[in-house]
Amino acid sequence: MRFALALLLVVAPVGLGCGPTERGGTDGGNDMCEGLECRIVKCEQQGKPPTTISGTVFAPNGTLALYGVNVYIPLSDPGPLEAGLQCSRCTDTLQGGSLVHVVTDDKGQFTLTNVPSGLNIPIVIQVGKWRRQVTVPNVADCMDNPMPAADTSLPRTKLQGDIPKMAMVSGLCDELECLMRKIGVADSEFTSDSGTGSIHLYASNGLNSIGTSQTLSPMTALWGDMNKLKQYDAVFMSCECGQNATEKTQPMMDNIKAYADLGGRVFGSHYHNIWIDGKTGGGTGIPTPSPEWTRIASCPMETFDAPATAVIDQMSNPKGAAFAQWMLNVMGSTTLGVVSVVEPRQMCATVDKTLAEQWLYASGTNKPQTIQFTTPIETPRDQRCGKVVFTDMHVSGSGSSPSSPFPNSCETGPMTPQEKALAFMVFDIASCVGQIF
Repeated sequence: MRFALALLLVVAPVGLGCGPTERGGTDGGNDMCEGLECRIVKCEQQGKPPTTISGTVFAPNGTLALYGVNVYIPLSDPGPLEAGLQCSRCTDTLQGGSLVHVVTDDKGQFTLTNVPSGLNIPIVIQVGKWRRQVTVPNVADCMDNPMPAADTSLPRTKLQGDIPKMAMVSGLCDELECLMRKIGVADSEFTSDSGTGSIHLYASNGLNSIGTSQTLSPMTALWGDMNKLKQYDAVFMSCECGQNATEKTQPMMDNIKAYADLGGRVFGSHYHNIWIDGKTGGGTGIPTPSPEWTRIASCPMETFDAPATAVIDQMSNPKGAAFAQWMLNVMGSTTLGVVSVVEPRQMCATVDKTLAEQWLYASGTNKPQTIQFTTPIETPRDQRCGKVVFTDMHVSGSGSSPSSPFPNSCETGPMTPQEKALAFMVFDIASCVGQIF
């Protein structure tokens, strides 16, 4: 049922219950109330447990539980999400306001307490611009009302809800687009930049077409056009098997930083460390990142003999403990805080933890595997808008080719441990920017 209709159904019974100035329906309260507030029954006065709505939020695939997702009952119709690039901070009010609001825990679970009862109660499930709006047909008084997984999974298609607008650059040695398929985004949402999908694929040295009918624009058309970048909420860049520095001009370097500073999300795997600390070994005429970004990490060389396990940083990362427990809960780890890695790589030697979060580091060497920082890095943390993630971990056993159009090269097996860790970062990077990183 559409949200607007649901609100009409919600508002209609108010005058039949306690009236527009009385809180709590039939419990005799006389506090001032409006709209849905007037349908909250004071169960404790009847010696009963509170009215609750509970459930587990899942990725679009309906099986991967998600941490840190907002679940709330709106005070009014949230309306459409604003299109295009914008600054999103955690201090911003939830769209439509909230009567009751919680955030999912490390099992993906939530419980909304002291909720309105009766017919057609609206629920919003949201992280960043991933959003699902549903209506609970009937909420019973003074008891728990569990929601089915079919109603608490983020949308697979735009017909089910909102999906961030994402640009995704292919790579010969990685396939982040295949990760998106594994978390459940429908194939119909993957198109070229001339299509209507939520995810626009761009060609680097990996795949360059979708099926037999859609040829992809080159990645230079994305990186070199700030107006095009501003159309997207996030830019994902798969490993190209090399830094390909000659294909990244200084204006492109400047555009990526400016995009992130304005609120964009940038996610790069392996050799895309070039956007952060520049070309390994330097060189005459090679474009360089901003001086602010080069302070983040030092990535002097690549090694292919990195340890086959990564450790979640639970000490310096504010979300590290929750991430570690989440990985255990979703069976991404068999030992708390330890993640097995297929085909491990190692680019960076150090990270400045006063400027960035270290999410994972290589076992034994203690060198960073995955880092994240907020932007503009040169401003106070509470004034930042964007996020940047760099990771050495690839989608397991992946690598795309111009000879294999999307989605032919994507594996369809269950998610591996490192893919679950990457999925955590995909949804975390979509979330709002807080005062701590």
